[in-house]
Amino acid sequence: MQNQKIRIRLKAFDHRLIDQSTAEIVETAKRTGAQVRGPIPLPTNRERYTILISPHVNKDARDQYEIRTHKRVLDIVEPTEKTVDALMKLDLAAGVDVQIKLN
Repeated sequence: MQNQKIRIRLKAFDHRLIDQSTAEIVETAKRTGAQVRGPIPLPTNRERYTILISPHVNKDARDQYEIRTHKRVLDIVEPTEKTVDALMKLDLAAGVDVQIKLN
């Protein structure tokens, strides 16, 4: 797998889960002899929702909720066959979305 690069994008609502998953991926890749660039933290996406808590009057009575989506990017440069096999067998947390691109 010469001159190839694996780009791994991780998304999660909990920053502790995403940090734990990136640490597992980096440790696995380094153990199998690949060079890792990252993890690079991307901007956190915040979705805010405002809801009226009164059914009839009191327009000023509102609740605000927020969902934060944390993102990280990892680049694995010149991965070996052992690296790809180890990454395929890696079991990550359930709350983490993983996207893998091969360049």
